[in-house]
Amino acid sequence: MTLRRRLVLVTVALAVAVSTVIGAGSIIALASIQRSAIDHQLQYATNRAQRSVEQQGPNGPGLDIARPSGQAAGTLTAYFLNGDVVVGSVIDNAGDLGRLSSAVVRPLGTVTVDGRAHTVDLGGDLGRYRVTAAPVGPAVLVVGLPMTPVYESVGKLLVVVLVVTVLALLAASAVAALAVRRSLRPLDRVAETASAVARTPLDRSDVLDGVRVPDTDPRTEVGRVGTAFNRMLGHIGAALQARERSEQQVRQFVADASHELRTPLASVRGYAELTRRMGGDLPQDVVYAMGRIESESIRMTSMVEDLLLLARLDEGREVQFAEVDLTGLVLDAVNDAHAASPAHAIAVDVPDEPVVVPGDAARLHQVVVNLVTNARTHTPEGTRITVGLTPVGAGAGGGVDLTVRDDGQGIDPAFVPKLFERFARADSSRSRSAGSTGLGLAIVDAVVQAHGGSVTVTSEPGDTVFTVHLPAVRPGAGGAADARDAVASAT
Repeated sequence: MTLRRRLVLVTVALAVAVSTVIGAGSIIALASIQRSAIDHQLQYATNRAQRSVEQQGPNGPGLDIARPSGQAAGTLTAYFLNGDVVVGSVIDNAGDLGRLSSAVVRPLGTVTVDGRAHTVDLGGDLGRYRVTAAPVGPAVLVVGLPMTPVYESVGKLLVVVLVVTVLALLAASAVAALAVRRSLRPLDRVAETASAVARTPLDRSDVLDGVRVPDTDPRTEVGRVGTAFNRMLGHIGAALQARERSEQQVRQFVADASHELRTPLASVRGYAELTRRMGGDLPQDVVYAMGRIESESIRMTSMVEDLLLLARLDEGREVQFAEVDLTGLVLDAVNDAHAASPAHAIAVDVPDEPVVVPGDAARLHQVVVNLVTNARTHTPEGTRITVGLTPVGAGAGGGVDLTVRDDGQGIDPAFVPKLFERFARADSSRSRSAGSTGLGLAIVDAVVQAHGGSVTVTSEPGDTVFTVHLPAVRPGAGGAADARDAVASAT
């Protein structure tokens, strides 16, 4: 349950409790006041009835015992002598006298003669009466007044209280919902800002620029939360800037080191090759050592070139967009792979029409070569490798999927999440006989991202598929600015 709903329910429940207490108190108070008023009227009616009986002749009271001057409609009077009913009558609403049956009068004989008022249920049309018994010589006079007016007043008040309570609850619910919504609006802005920040990839230091909570009044709880949240965003921005500076320094170091290493590596390779070719009288082990130096310098040169390429891709360089025929790149890469690894069965599955996308031909060719090389390097001889192209959709939302599939032993599922990391190497489930540097798939991922695409992999024993999606249009710049605008619009 949301905080807004809980606050509204608590407010409504409080209103219900207050309305119930007030209504119940009002009804109880009215009933008590009405009963007290009837008791006073009953006392006066009893006094009048006593005087009337005392003025009767020797024959005792008659039917008009309940009709002395001043008695109200509904007044009941009964006269008992030695426990027997002498007469019982009641004044109806028209002012006429009516005789009470013995069944009605009989319960009146049990009323205690103590001068106090008692409530008796006479049943039928009479209902409940408030009665009192008073001695008159050797006899007992019972006088009563109906409780119907009390019950009618209480019933009317109960209806009024219920109607007013329902209307008050409806009004309280509407007012509470409006007040809570307006009160929690600053908290909603904090939540929206936090959600927008959570959805934003924090890959650049400027992505949180200008993203702040506007409610920072220190006198309110939400204001203090907003101030703390803004301070936290400032710390995050500072940390992102520090990380970006550190990464930039590392990239610059890698680029500079790679650039500087190319010259000495070329010299080592050249002198090793020259020595190997000119050293006819050298011992066989020296010739072997020079050959190893030459091969390792070639491998190191390739690694340095890969590192330099990754550093330049990280800086957003080294991608020159033009119309690229992917079909021709795939056919060239497969032909080269046939020559390099004739033991693998490498096939192509491309459309009859050329597949053209915007991109850098050299870099995309390197993507295809690296994927095919990865497949044939980490699978045993005889493995079937299929390179395919599949157009996807049309227009700005379309593109092409480049797939490289092999039926080798598959990739360890635990290694798949870090497959595209730099210098990542699989375990013994895939062969390392070729001594890969662990940079091939990292280059694939970096080049594809530079083209605005994505690369994924699915693997199980007998079926491993690398899928590269390249968009049909050139990716736009300013992705971080778009993300920042999305965050700002959310706040």
